[in-house]
Amino acid sequence: MELWIQQFGYLAVLVGTFLEGETILVLAGFAAHRGYLHLSGVIIAAFIGTLFGDQLFFYLGWKHSDYLLKRRPHWQPRLERAQRLIRNYQISIMLGFRFLYGLRTITPFALGMSKVPLRLFIPFNVIGALVWAVFFGSAGYLFGRTLEIFLGDVKRYERWAFAALIAISLTGWVIYLVRRKRHSDQNPVPKA
Repeated sequence: MELWIQQFGYLAVLVGTFLEGETILVLAGFAAHRGYLHLSGVIIAAFIGTLFGDQLFFYLGWKHSDYLLKRRPHWQPRLERAQRLIRNYQISIMLGFRFLYGLRTITPFALGMSKVPLRLFIPFNVIGALVWAVFFGSAGYLFGRTLEIFLGDVKRYERWAFAALIAISLTGWVIYLVRRKRHSDQNPVPKA
């Protein structure tokens, strides 16, 4: 496991944060605490991954929103919620959408649809990506530090700690998917 983390850790962080990310970033922060990765490298990889992922979603919202919404009508409720937030708190949303669970991926798409100028989106996206990467990377690192304080030699519990982090994250993801499924069953999208 140690060799795998050292060999593919930064790439996994970059790809994982490009796609979504908090779980992979917290795990990478924990791996940095254990000495498998460097926290600065974890933060840089997460920053790059999330920045480019959100730039892509912004572009897709700007240029291809009609096509994508026809193919993904289940995005509509979250998209409407994100657009309401954008109308009321545009700058704050550009800085903090990564912290809005359930809206993290759809918000840059909604910002692109809203035709927020690219010259405005890019600097706020850069700042938000950096704050997010530092926050969650450091949270994983501090999680490892906290375990060390309470458990002493974390090496003995390392696999359990990684497994616990993964289990907690997967549980949260499953709860989210179940709630989304229930919501879509209660509010079906009318067929055209």
